[in-house]
Amino acid sequence: MTTIPAPPVAVIAAPSGLARLLQLVPWFVVAGLPLVLPGYEPLAMQVFVMILFALSLDLLVGYAGIVTLGHAGLFGMGAYTAGILSVHGVTDPIVTALAAMVVAALTGLVFGAAMLRTKGLTLLMLTMAAAFLLYEIANKATGLTGGEDGLQGVSFTPVLGLFAFDFRGKTAFFYSLVALFLVFTFVRILINSPFGWSLRGIRENDARMVAIGCPILQRRVVAYVISAALAGLAGALQAQTTQFVALHSLSFELSGNILIMLILGGSGRLYGAFVGVPAFMFAQDLLAKQDPANWFLGQGIILIAMVMLAPGGMLGIAERAMAAIKRRLS
Repeated sequence: MTTIPAPPVAVIAAPSGLARLLQLVPWFVVAGLPLVLPGYEPLAMQVFVMILFALSLDLLVGYAGIVTLGHAGLFGMGAYTAGILSVHGVTDPIVTALAAMVVAALTGLVFGAAMLRTKGLTLLMLTMAAAFLLYEIANKATGLTGGEDGLQGVSFTPVLGLFAFDFRGKTAFFYSLVALFLVFTFVRILINSPFGWSLRGIRENDARMVAIGCPILQRRVVAYVISAALAGLAGALQAQTTQFVALHSLSFELSGNILIMLILGGSGRLYGAFVGVPAFMFAQDLLAKQDPANWFLGQGIILIAMVMLAPGGMLGIAERAMAAIKRRLS
């Protein structure tokens, strides 16, 4: 029976002790930002949450080849789960985050099992329809979600009973940074595992994967459920750190923006979310300050230029530049 060839040893080999330490350096640098740039913790926290959300989407788009325009539906499910539990007396951040992951994962299982039997434009439209359905349910269930006014009265106890959420955002900063680090570590292990390599195979040639006996529907559904759980965690972090849940967390606009952020950084490269999210958010802020009335025009021009000139995103540009330098030196 034909088997999937193993990836090159150099790709899956565990990094040395020195390499592991070097990989931790950027995280320690980011953790020291409050000392260098005090007052920017709330902004940094929002960036961390969006990076985590983009990582969950990258697992689908970049590795499994599942393009979706409804990922905010899963993010919003996590946010509303954490917020509703808080309003009804369950205020521990860790417990509500885990509950949000479970609810989002179950939602992903239900929708994924139905939608992932299709492909292409049909799948894209179904993901949009699922997100719109969740949005309308949240909008109509005003007694539970607050409707258009959002879910208010959300509050959480200190993290681990020790670190209270303060108005300066320091606890939220480190809480979301630790969550992002754990999720990044998990995703990196996952995509370099046999399961991750099977997702790449399905993305590249699903007919061949069927021919060698790979259960592609099962693998795609599992990937969708994992991605949903991580998106739900991002939504829970958003609710916990802002202590408010709005309908925007389920919106098509958020689904589109997070996909743009990922493409801007470079999907399927693991670090694309870390590049695309801050680039998009800071460019958005800068353009809005320069021209509050027409900043969408500037954003659209930049994105069209990126898609036309750099289909691999910002990391794709960096990879081509490094390749050109190596050719010159060789």
